[in-house]
Amino acid sequence: MLKIGGIEMKNQVVLAPMAGVCNPAFRLIAKEFGTGLVCAEMVSDKAIIHGNKRTREMLFVDEREKPLSLQIFGGDRESLVEAAKVVDQETNADIIDINMGCPVPKVTKCDAGARWLLDPNKIYEMVSAVVESVSKPVTVKMRIGWDSEHIYAVENARAVERAGGQAVSVHGRTREQLYTGHANWDIIKEVKEAVSIPVIGNGDVATPEDARRMLDLTNCDGVMIGRGALGNPWMLYRTIEYLQTGELLPDPSAEEKIRIAILHMDRLVALKGEAVAVREMRKHLAWYLKGLRGSARIKDVVMEETKRDDMVRILDGFVSGLHTVANDEHSTEAVSPAAVAQ
Repeated sequence: MLKIGGIEMKNQVVLAPMAGVCNPAFRLIAKEFGTGLVCAEMVSDKAIIHGNKRTREMLFVDEREKPLSLQIFGGDRESLVEAAKVVDQETNADIIDINMGCPVPKVTKCDAGARWLLDPNKIYEMVSAVVESVSKPVTVKMRIGWDSEHIYAVENARAVERAGGQAVSVHGRTREQLYTGHANWDIIKEVKEAVSIPVIGNGDVATPEDARRMLDLTNCDGVMIGRGALGNPWMLYRTIEYLQTGELLPDPSAEEKIRIAILHMDRLVALKGEAVAVREMRKHLAWYLKGLRGSARIKDVVMEETKRDDMVRILDGFVSGLHTVANDEHSTEAVSPAAVAQ
């Protein structure tokens, strides 16, 4: 089983720290669907230090989400350490994760995120400074390299281990690739062979079978699922079941997908208020609706909605219209955790 420091997960499945997605509303659903470890979206070290209201809200951890990893990023050692201390002393997160994989220019220009991939010495310096300043386990999420000419994944992972990092998550793409092309699982395997700390593989895990193949090929300790879980927490649940029993559960019905989508929206409303939540939920609904018969015709309508009740009415109407077809085409429905949304 996956174990980071003294924190033991109940399985090998990890929800990736996706920006704009992994707030408590979605993380809790992921946890209810059985995910061993959930990761919060990254937060700027300087924003944490300045302590603005929105940032402090991003540090909130519901006890039901634990174990949880809270991710920070920054390019300056002093501010990164101070931010880590805040997370260590003022939140109930279990793990402090440092981002060195974010490819976006506004992050890399600050000498943060994927920029670290070019300098194992900086990685050692920054990670060791954080480790020495906090009591919680420190981990790192990284990419395999900056570009195809600068792939220092093994050196960088060794620097993390030498600095006292307790685990490393490796996305099998370079910064240059962003989210295109294919993830290189062979390099994840090389990292696993080079260090003794847990290695979590990430990239191109879109099905439970992908997760099994990644674990078998790389021998990594855990599998991190990101985009495959967007609007699809069943991917997490189905992967856990497949890894543990070899059984591949069927996909959820339209009714089940919309039920969880509404639960997700209601939790966002409780978290952020109706106006912000409904607007934010539009992108999630596009993901939840993906692949459902006739969903294209309501996506445009959903994108214009501003009220929770109107959104529910549209979604319920959509499901009602599908009910007969769904009964004909899906005689079995994916088993989902009994406790969810009851």
